[in-house]
Amino acid sequence: MKEEVEKALGDIRPALQADGGDIELVGVTEDGVVQVRLMGHCAGCPMSQMTLTHGVERHLKNVVPGVERVENVLA
Repeated sequence: MKEEVEKALGDIRPALQADGGDIELVGVTEDGVVQVRLMGHCAGCPMSQMTLTHGVERHLKNVVPGVERVENVLA
């Protein structure tokens, strides 16, 4: 599943980079929790939780079977 998640993150990475941010895959647990790290402007953005929930999580759930949720892992 990790490879599928990484590919799916590649789909949305350009949009994050266009706003000065980025996303890094930290890991995927056996129960479908995708752990990511928001970087750049995304790391300190007050809208980062909305980006995770309505952007990243929604996309991953649509394209990668088994994804239950996405959580941001702080550095």
